[in-house]
Amino acid sequence: MESKTQIDSQSWIIMLFLSMVWGCSFILIKKALIAFSPVQVAGLRVFISAIAFLPFVWINRKSIDWSRWKKFLAIGLAGNGIPAFLFPYAETQISSAMAGLLNSLSPIWTLIIGVMVFGLHFKAAKVIGIAIGFVGAAVLILFGDSGDLGTNLSYGLLIVLATFCYGLSANFVQAYMHDVKPIIIGSVSFFMISIPALIFLLATDVTGVIATHPDVWYSLGAASILAIFGTVISTVLFYRLILRTNAVFGSTVTYLMPVFAMIWGFADGEHIGLVYFVGLFLILLGVYFTKSE
Repeated sequence: MESKTQIDSQSWIIMLFLSMVWGCSFILIKKALIAFSPVQVAGLRVFISAIAFLPFVWINRKSIDWSRWKKFLAIGLAGNGIPAFLFPYAETQISSAMAGLLNSLSPIWTLIIGVMVFGLHFKAAKVIGIAIGFVGAAVLILFGDSGDLGTNLSYGLLIVLATFCYGLSANFVQAYMHDVKPIIIGSVSFFMISIPALIFLLATDVTGVIATHPDVWYSLGAASILAIFGTVISTVLFYRLILRTNAVFGSTVTYLMPVFAMIWGFADGEHIGLVYFVGLFLILLGVYFTKSE
């Protein structure tokens, strides 16, 4: 049975804000990779985010149901931990704009997982919206003049895997955390994955990079902005959006992200072909249908 939703103006404002912030994430990852390795970028992103969330864990420690630790861990890994590593690895071979475009597959996985695993039902208009959005994403992937995806398909598949993780996490939140405050979901899930992320980070020569790389502060600044705005603030708002609406509407934020990802990619010298705008039109049309009740 579909959950009651509140797809009102506040929900759309949150979705637009998340689209803008997360649309910048791909170029920030690209800039963080100037000095750091993919593992270091991921480790820094998760660990800085966990530090920012730590005060909220302490403040809410008495109201946290720690018996749900496995669910918090699953949400943390699927929604942030695993994708945090997959995106930097992918962006070593594909453009930040293409990474943003591929990320639009998240709502497809959200719908599939919701129906196949959690037994959720969605009205025809939402299914049509998801399908139109997928067609738009497919146009961008198949005909976009990325210049790199065709010879590095495996790196593109890393982002497909990340979008699967996002879909899984969104459904977990809707199914198991409907009675939990978004700030608790975000802070505890990051608390659960912070230690593994720190271990991965310290296993690299991150201290040596910080001490010697000429562009380290530029990349560290990008990683920090990515963590605070692209992860901490946005994660809480995203969980709030899911709890106000539903997992599929929440995941449609990724339909608008490519617009901002393309803008930043173009500003950084990445080629953006005309066909990208055709694909984006279809994606935005899909967003219109997904808001139907």
